[in-house]
Amino acid sequence: MTLFAALLALTVAEPASATNGGRPAAAAALARFGAPVGSGSLVFDEEFDSPIAWGTRWVGDATSAYQYGDHNPGDDKLDWLTPSAVSVTNGVATFTARPDSRTLENGRRSWTTGLLTTEGSAENFMVRAGDYVETRVKLPTAAGAWPALWTWRNGTNEIDSFEYHPDNPNLLELTNGLRHSAFSYRDSAVIRPGGWVTIGVRYGEACDDWYVDGVKVFSDGTGTGSGWTAYLILNLSVDAGRYHPAPADLNPFMYSADYVRVWR
Repeated sequence: MTLFAALLALTVAEPASATNGGRPAAAAALARFGAPVGSGSLVFDEEFDSPIAWGTRWVGDATSAYQYGDHNPGDDKLDWLTPSAVSVTNGVATFTARPDSRTLENGRRSWTTGLLTTEGSAENFMVRAGDYVETRVKLPTAAGAWPALWTWRNGTNEIDSFEYHPDNPNLLELTNGLRHSAFSYRDSAVIRPGGWVTIGVRYGEACDDWYVDGVKVFSDGTGTGSGWTAYLILNLSVDAGRYHPAPADLNPFMYSADYVRVWR
C-alpha cells in the first residue's frame, strides 16, 4: 500500500475538480467523461444489513497482503487484525482501531483494527478485468487513520480504489500498483473528514477508470492486462508515521462503509 508514495512521483495529474471550486468542476467533469455505465449484472453485493458472514463471504483475521498474516509493520502499519474490530449496525459496517498491548517486530505498539477480505472465504470471490466495483464510505477524522478499498493476489495485483489520510483532508489516492500509475484527486466539496463519499473503479485490460460520486476523475491508460483477477480488501489501517502522521493519542478511532458492490 505504500506504493502510492513512490508512484505519485512518477505520475501526478491535475485533478478534474481543481478549478471552479468543487461541485461546478465536478459537473464539468461529468459532462466531459459521463457517469459509470451499469453494464452486466450485480455479481457481488454486500449491503451490511446482517452481521458479517465470517468465513463464508469475508475473512478478517489474516491476509496474504500482510507479512505476518495478521500484522504488517514493514508496510508502515501498526495494524493487528481482529474480526471483533468490525461491527454492523443499521446497514453500516464500522471499523474501529484501538491501541493494543502487543509489541510489533519493530518495537512499536500495535493497534487492533479491522479488515475484510474475500481471500480464503468459502465464496472465494475475485474481481476481474471488465468489472466495476463501488463502495460508499464515511472518511475518518483522526490522525493515523488509513482506510482503503484495494485488491490483492499472489503478492501483487494491487489496484487501490482509494486510500485516504486525514492529514490530506480533501485528497484521495488512486493507484494502479500493477502497472505503475497513480493520481492524487482533490475536491474539497466532496472529500472531507467525516463526510460520506462514493468511489468506484472500472477495471479494464487497457485502462482503469475511477469515479467519485458518479463523476469520472481519472483514467490510468494502463489497465490490468488480460487474465487479471484479484481478491477484494476493505480495511482501516493505522499509520506508523513514515509517510503520514501516526495517531496523536491513544483514543480509538473509526471509519464506516455503507456497501461494496461489483457489477460484471
